[in-house]
Amino acid sequence: MTVGTASAPARAAELSEGRRWAMPERAWPYLLVAPAVLVLAVFRFYPLLLGANFSLTGDGEQNGQFNGLANYVEIFRDPVFGSALRNVGLLILLLPVAVAVPGLLATFLFLHVPGHRFYRSVYFFPVVLSPVIIGAIFNIVLAIDGPVNVLLGGLGLRPVEWLGDPGIAMFSVVAVHIWATFGMALVIFLAGFATLDRSLLDAARVDGANLAQTIRHVIVPGLSRTIQFVVVTTMIGMLTSMFGLLYVMTGGGPGSSTYLPELYIWVMQGEMNRPALASAASMVLFALMVVIGAAQIRILRRATKEA
Repeated sequence: MTVGTASAPARAAELSEGRRWAMPERAWPYLLVAPAVLVLAVFRFYPLLLGANFSLTGDGEQNGQFNGLANYVEIFRDPVFGSALRNVGLLILLLPVAVAVPGLLATFLFLHVPGHRFYRSVYFFPVVLSPVIIGAIFNIVLAIDGPVNVLLGGLGLRPVEWLGDPGIAMFSVVAVHIWATFGMALVIFLAGFATLDRSLLDAARVDGANLAQTIRHVIVPGLSRTIQFVVVTTMIGMLTSMFGLLYVMTGGGPGSSTYLPELYIWVMQGEMNRPALASAASMVLFALMVVIGAAQIRILRRATKEA
């Protein structure tokens, strides 16, 4: 009895001690993510808010003065920026091609086609090259007297102005961009295949499903999250990482046929010395990426559920 009465206060003290430490334990996750949140706030969100504020001020003589939405009105009246927005629509239409190419090649590598290890290295190799070098190489390859047109001439066809025709130039640059960057998406797809349930593939094979049916009913649903990630990152890459190729291959021309918002922003800031106008264009590009990314994720979730 003596032992029991003596242990009760001790247990009460232990419980009290445990309650005293319960709150700090729940706070540990917040403390652990606090440094990352602080870094994001200082180096991401603050510059974003600063750019948004800067886009509402004037350039030149109105430097720093609040002018409302005047910069936004000016860029939307600019036909060059209109051409850049139309090219964004073209990129959205070409996005399925940019995702399908690495997806199909990753499928063939996953099925262990002969020489798959060699092809994996070859497909990834262009990723390590600088966009400037790639642009310079394809300026030679796609020149009016370049190897591609020489090959077309050998087939009895007329030469094509791949980078000089306003109706073709943007397609040429996008094709080069896909060639240069699909290796990274291919690696992501291969990582996704590593998580795929092989028993489903074996069941599809036993049921006599062909390659197209296996891709549609097994691989696409199994890789839905990987596909969503690749679609969003590829779209962001096409909108924000084509500056080097565009600047070297076409410089935005002929006319304004190959302008993208990223190149427009650089021209406004680097050549026209209009930083506030460039900030307004940056805010429009940011809003476009948020809207397009959210719409893509929503559409892909529905599509993969129906597959």
